[in-house]
Amino acid sequence: MGYGKWIGGLMGFVTMGPLGALAGFAIGSLFDNANENDMETSGNQNEYAGQRNSFLFSMLVMASYIIRADGRIMHSEMEFVRNFLRNNFGEVSVSEGEQILLNLFEQRKQMDKSNPMAFKNTIHECGAQIASNMSYEERLQLLRFLTQIAQSDGNVCKDEIEALKEVALAMGLSYKEVESMLNMRGKSLDEAYKVLEVSPNASDDEIRTAYKKMVLKHHPDRVATLGEDIRKAAEEKLQDINNAKERIYKARGMR
Repeated sequence: MGYGKWIGGLMGFVTMGPLGALAGFAIGSLFDNANENDMETSGNQNEYAGQRNSFLFSMLVMASYIIRADGRIMHSEMEFVRNFLRNNFGEVSVSEGEQILLNLFEQRKQMDKSNPMAFKNTIHECGAQIASNMSYEERLQLLRFLTQIAQSDGNVCKDEIEALKEVALAMGLSYKEVESMLNMRGKSLDEAYKVLEVSPNASDDEIRTAYKKMVLKHHPDRVATLGEDIRKAAEEKLQDINNAKERIYKARGMR
């Protein structure tokens, strides 16, 4: 699968603004010269392809920031991205996605030579562009993937947490939503409360309300247009929410 079918061709809102500038560097001529056959689809298909490709490139841009948050490029984090691409887009996309990330790392290095805040500022601008063009539910799923990348080495350090919060705020999300994502796979009761974004002192009715709200905003159907693979990831996230709810309900004797 080449750039024309995976992330080149029609890229929706990514063709503009700070994301477009990064795409020009990271993808270069392959972005500009995508397979013309991919442009000859129907209007709806183009719309969905642009939406999906914009989501995927946005993920790689934000991932380049999260991966370097602690000043290192961890093998486990890069491998998580490789496996994500391999499982959903085939083997060819692995080398392509990795090359895009490497180009983004290089771009950060070049930008920061003249101004140490240059790439950070660009990430903030990219976050604002994402917030203006992606639905709330799509941004939540993007944050989910970024959190999983940070967790892939088994330890999320302070710098990575701060980077996740920084990216979340830039995308119009909240600190509580970052905490929720970080605790999705937890087993404790305390982690379950964080998943539902409520205090352990919340009433039973508040717990029920919080759970219903979580189901609505994380429902897989709300990201279905991004592709079956992303919808499946949202289903797994919803299962984590259900597991957290069950732990709380059991501890409180709720039905």
